[in-house]
Amino acid sequence: MPVSEAAESEDGRRAKFGADLRVVLAERDFRKLFGTRIISQVGDGIITAAVGTYVFFNASTFPTPLAGAAAFAVLYLPYSLIGPFAGVLIDRWSRRQILVWSAPIRAGLVVITAALMVANNRGVPLYIAVLVLSGVTRFLQASLSVAMPHVTPPNKLVVANAVSDTVGGIMSALGGLVALGINAATGDTERGAAVTMLVGGGCYVASSLVAAIMPKDLLGPSGVRRRAARLTDDLANVAAELVAGARYVLGRRDPRGALGATSAYSFLFGPLFLMSILLYRNYFYPGHVTVAEGHVGTLGLISAVGYGCAAVITPPATRHLSKQAWITLMLALAGITTLVIGETFNEVAFLGIGFLMYFCRQSVAIGSVTLLQEGVEDGFLGRVFAFYDMVYNAAYAIGAAVFGAFMAPDGKSPVVVAVIAAGFVVASLAYWLSSGRSTAGGSPAGTSPTLSPEAGVSPSAEAQRNSS
Repeated sequence: MPVSEAAESEDGRRAKFGADLRVVLAERDFRKLFGTRIISQVGDGIITAAVGTYVFFNASTFPTPLAGAAAFAVLYLPYSLIGPFAGVLIDRWSRRQILVWSAPIRAGLVVITAALMVANNRGVPLYIAVLVLSGVTRFLQASLSVAMPHVTPPNKLVVANAVSDTVGGIMSALGGLVALGINAATGDTERGAAVTMLVGGGCYVASSLVAAIMPKDLLGPSGVRRRAARLTDDLANVAAELVAGARYVLGRRDPRGALGATSAYSFLFGPLFLMSILLYRNYFYPGHVTVAEGHVGTLGLISAVGYGCAAVITPPATRHLSKQAWITLMLALAGITTLVIGETFNEVAFLGIGFLMYFCRQSVAIGSVTLLQEGVEDGFLGRVFAFYDMVYNAAYAIGAAVFGAFMAPDGKSPVVVAVIAAGFVVASLAYWLSSGRSTAGGSPAGTSPTLSPEAGVSPSAEAQRNSS
């Protein structure tokens, strides 16, 4: 295609997206749900960062790898354990009421967690409070995804989900940066972490007030069919469907490979992220916690740029390479990046790791989610993505725990870096060999070669839409 025609085609796609976006934002009820989401996700970012700063950036203590791994577990495991079963209650209870009443519940848990922080509690009660808070948050996020079709025209649902997921992620990142600023301004103490938590809790209350202006029956469900069944029967059915989804994925090459690639990346990325935080806190700037916190904020910004670049570069890349080849390349690039830059243990070099590793991570995720969407029958999509969501998030926390046991307290662990780098290379080779080494311009036979627009939607959102 001539350059001029390609440019015109690209301009046409942008114009269409802009027109679709205006249609979506013109829906008054969508704006209310969207407002509830973004305010809530600002709070999520603040809360997550508050817990992180309490564990990693406290001026009076030095974090350990195992303490960091425990924090990862309480923040991420609820996504694996609660997500698949959330739909049972979401299909029984008023979703608008879930959005309204989960806020005061979360705010109460925030107050309890803040009190434990002020008391300098780093034991089991703190982790239980954060675990329950994360679980309620996961339940609310699933409700937001399921409610989307009730406030959006069917032909604009893809755009609505893409906008909500992207803007929500950005707002969560901004919330994290706000939390770092609050924590630094309050002296990086237990009291400062508690104040940060309370600010996040205020966002939850604000999101509840926005949700309260929606009619009670706006977001469903109809309730007649769902409430006829016993809750225990529904929960048992979810467990059985997860098993069916797992069997379906494991019995098909492309979906199985996509699941393996993203799980391997998540398992290896978790400890690398943990190591980066430990390095900035305990190795690069051990006596200057506020400076370390500021540099981690910079690392987060550069990582977010890499994440965004993946969304821009992956679609055209997979028009020239198969998605299997692109995923293989990204896994290999992650291994090379980890070995070459990671072994320097230099704070400036680690900014490059942040950019490249998040670029590779999102590139692998986009390619894998698209392969799942193309290779899984519609009747299995909900179950498959629920299983995908479980494995992806569990691998992240498990990887941090496994490697954290061998990580140096200051994070400087050359052997661990070498093993992680080797793991990425092995994952790349294993995926390439198991995928059949497809080299055609992107898609299996009989499917569209264009990258699915749904690839920009989080797996959990996709799963909830298909199960609703």
